[in-house]
Amino acid sequence: MGRSKQLGNILMAIAAVQGLFMLVGTLRRSYLVIAIPVLTAVGLISALMFWVGWTMANTETDLAELEDAVEVPVVV
Repeated sequence: MGRSKQLGNILMAIAAVQGLFMLVGTLRRSYLVIAIPVLTAVGLISALMFWVGWTMANTETDLAELEDAVEVPVVV
């Protein structure tokens, strides 16, 4: 079995256990089981947004030397 198939099987097993955990928690009316994944998702989305913003703010532009030039070179 290939490495990607093993990873796929592991991901399916984790998803099945997580789904069962959510179902049991919801049936027991334990709303903490809903709050924890929502909090995790919001945290991950916020971290991704921060990373994208950081990358955009700290990336050097390719046209930086053209901003300082008085005349823009024209390709003939």
